[in-house]
Amino acid sequence: MSRIGKIARRTFLFGAAAVAGGVAFGYYSYRKPFANPLSEELASGEATFNPYVKIGSDGRITVIAPRAEMGQGSYTTLAALVCEELDLRLDQVSIEHGPSSPAYYNAAALSEGAPLPQFDEGMVAESLRAAMKVVAKFVALQFTGGSTSMADGFEKMRYAGAAARESLKEAAARKLGVASSTLKTFEGVVSDPASGRSLTYAELALDAAAIEPPSGIALRDRKEWKILGKPQPRKDMRAKVTGAPIFGVDVTLPDMLYGTVRINPSPGGRMKSFDAAAALAMPGVRKVIAIDSPYGQGIGVIADNTWRAFRAAETVTVEWEAGPNPKSSADIDAILARTLEGPDFFTLRTLGDPDLVFADAARDRVVEAQYDAPFLSHATMEPMNATARLKDGLLEVWAPNQGPTLIEVVGARITGLPAEKIKVHTTFLGGGFGRRIEPDFSDYAIRLAKEAEGRPVKVTWTREEDMTHGPYRPVAKGRYKAVLDDAGLPKALTGSIAAPSVVASAVGRYYPDVPMGGPDNSLIDGAYNQPYGIENYRIDGRKAPVGVPVGFWRSVGYSYNCFMHESFIDEIARAGKKDPLELRRALMKDFPVALAVVEKVAAMSGWSTPPAAGRARGLAFGLSFGTWVAQVVEISETDGAIRIEKVWCAADPGIVLDPQNFKAQMMSGIVFGLSAAIGQQITFAEGVVEQNNFHAYDALRINQCPVIEVELLENAHRMGGAGEPGTPPSMPALGNAIFALTGKRLRALPFSKEVDFA
Repeated sequence: MSRIGKIARRTFLFGAAAVAGGVAFGYYSYRKPFANPLSEELASGEATFNPYVKIGSDGRITVIAPRAEMGQGSYTTLAALVCEELDLRLDQVSIEHGPSSPAYYNAAALSEGAPLPQFDEGMVAESLRAAMKVVAKFVALQFTGGSTSMADGFEKMRYAGAAARESLKEAAARKLGVASSTLKTFEGVVSDPASGRSLTYAELALDAAAIEPPSGIALRDRKEWKILGKPQPRKDMRAKVTGAPIFGVDVTLPDMLYGTVRINPSPGGRMKSFDAAAALAMPGVRKVIAIDSPYGQGIGVIADNTWRAFRAAETVTVEWEAGPNPKSSADIDAILARTLEGPDFFTLRTLGDPDLVFADAARDRVVEAQYDAPFLSHATMEPMNATARLKDGLLEVWAPNQGPTLIEVVGARITGLPAEKIKVHTTFLGGGFGRRIEPDFSDYAIRLAKEAEGRPVKVTWTREEDMTHGPYRPVAKGRYKAVLDDAGLPKALTGSIAAPSVVASAVGRYYPDVPMGGPDNSLIDGAYNQPYGIENYRIDGRKAPVGVPVGFWRSVGYSYNCFMHESFIDEIARAGKKDPLELRRALMKDFPVALAVVEKVAAMSGWSTPPAAGRARGLAFGLSFGTWVAQVVEISETDGAIRIEKVWCAADPGIVLDPQNFKAQMMSGIVFGLSAAIGQQITFAEGVVEQNNFHAYDALRINQCPVIEVELLENAHRMGGAGEPGTPPSMPALGNAIFALTGKRLRALPFSKEVDFA
């Protein structure tokens, strides 16, 4: 059996094991809902119907968002899902982030992240997706990531609204002495058309919450939607533009102390000793403690304000041990190169027999290329921070986070407390991009809180501490090879990608005692699972033993693999003397959703007409997180410097719940990707990171930002996400445009290594 056959068999067996696991735990256990976490902390006169809805006798209606709001608009659209079925306007509800609870577990992230292409809807693929939902239920992780907030909430939250609506109708029916089927709901009122009588949700709430909703509730047909599918005002905007204290760094509690940390600058390095005498002699400094965490070793400072904590941390004399990882970027590059040559690899999808085709190919029909992508920082605007208080056997953590149940795990590990004695408050996030699923900043805050004698401690990192410790988007190296036929089309394509494993690195930090092995599909996401009809095709992944902590950066493996894969598709087009659009038309003919977005962006950009003199365009495609995206980037050159003039983007997520917000997220992802493409990188020298703030790790500035035009289609069978899919195609589209303008093929990111940008 071929290597891919073994992998396919393993994934099938894994899926079968997941189903069997559900049987072993008991079908009843799997179907039994988690307890409603809202029931324990209701205000007087307030009722809860399910984990997503609270209604008070005073008329206050609250929708619970199970996912973090980090600028992506999730609060608004998640609330809209409930309001659509509960017959409410968005301005009638307030929104709160839910408490840490398994009731809010993310099923879509595991199901849609299964190691198979989005377009594979065969029996084995669908069985594996279903099996992963079983796994998700038993693992019960509450987190925001993978562009899955809407896909996960699409049915859950609509059913929550519908169930509350039907209970309210039944309560009204009992009061009015009529059948509930005769009643109507509208904007928070249940009315009886026959008599003209009506009751508000507030009047009914306490009675209705005690009524079990009927089974078999039907969700409203899309043609009946009043809110969904239309642009809605963002519910988080007023607080943000008025400077309300909504972010983690704004948390203020009575009797609060302040802290910061200073961790070994060499990843994985230990601390030999420290001398805090000078720091402890400074005004306002209370304590300096040693930190020994799965995330690093170093010192933590507690003071009476953040600035004093920062200054004190600088004065502590520390003797560090060098970390075990490579000392320089050149050393890391050598490890990647050796990994590409090594015997260990995995594949998740192989078509035909590419090795046989290459063996018989004439040398002049072979196209080869090597690509490189650097480590990248998340560089969120709000610095890493968390506030913790350990008092009277209760641990509370206030943090801008993407994974509250992970903070529970960390809190239990540090304090020994059971989950019911740990409470996580999720604030708004001043940027996430995957960085804030890491529990490191909460871990350090909890450790400092243990030393604060019951007082809360707000721990804030310096920008330098954050940028020089990661975890980072992985560094990666890829080698591609293709054989062209007489028509200039690829008969065979193979690719090998070497990179550190995000999953192994992250799980090693979250759960240090859990061993991680086997394939990591995130390592080759964006390469093996793209809709190109190439008869002989294989992508293999190779885990590089770099050791630098890596994590989930916006679009994860798609971010570097799409750059490599789409750059190589462009190289194939040029080698075969084909227009890049024509080549994709030929290779995507069996994938109508992909073809439709490519055709749409071609029409938007006027691809068939030549650009103005001194300008050129580049095309790229990427299917990631369930959304099919094609982009065209147009650039110009003045005085030897490249300027990004315009970006056209066509995206198909299957169902668009808020077109304005979806477009905004695509634009955000494009800017994020272009920022990485033109100049961002994390490099190492003498075992430490060389970039430590925005002066050395800049983003696309307003004067550099292109005009961005986005159009949305709805042809796909499955719902895709918005937060990440705009990022991957932006980088190769820019690189392909630079080649079209200058004839220079840039195979290494960032492009500023070889060209200047205006």
